Amino acid sequence: MRRVIAGTPLASGRAVGTALIVVALAATVVALLLPAQMFNGNRSVAAARQGWDDDGGGTESTSYGPLTALDRDFVRKVRLAGLWELPSGRQAQERGTRKSVRTAGDHLVDGHTELDRRAVEAGRSLGISLANQPTEQQRGWLSRMDAAQGEEFDRVLVNLLRRAHGKVFGLIGIVRDRTRNSLVRSLADRANTVVLDHITVLENTGLVDFDALDDAK
Repeated sequence: MRRVIAGTPLASGRAVGTALIVVALAATVVALLLPAQMFNGNRSVAAARQGWDDDGGGTESTSYGPLTALDRDFVRKVRLAGLWELPSGRQAQERGTRKSVRTAGDHLVDGHTELDRRAVEAGRSLGISLANQPTEQQRGWLSRMDAAQGEEFDRVLVNLLRRAHGKVFGLIGIVRDRTRNSLVRSLADRANTVVLDHITVLENTGLVDFDALDDAK
């Protein structure tokens, strides 16, 4: 009798059902593990998710402490910020139709003059290659400001700069938390103060579109 039952369609259906359950459970486990493996195993993916670029150079020994890819990228980004935000600040001083925008321009010029000097010094001391001109994207932002007139200029400048400062502010926190390089740590400390000041004066213009900032994230 047992042999007959084993050969019935009912028994076969149960066997197939069990096999499907096992396959489904295995697929679920793979789906849960795969993202973590990709994130931990692919440094470029992990870096991109945290807002910085891995140059693949690994960690170097310096007289100021270990220098990581994150450290190098931070110094480069501070330099790049100065290459377009300094001209933006000068435009705000000269073309701003509101006093608050001209005041923001003063802060931008003063802050990025200092940070740019510090970034160049850090790059020289740590052997980090730095850019000498803005990126294509940054040149596009400068072009948008050049094309805008009157109150529209104020609005374009403030929102472009506020968005950029918000992004780098997050990177500063990551660097300050992780770096073991004293020169990079000093730059991050100062950048934290300067960038927060710039965020504040830009918001004080009353022109920041916070909804647009949320959409850009």
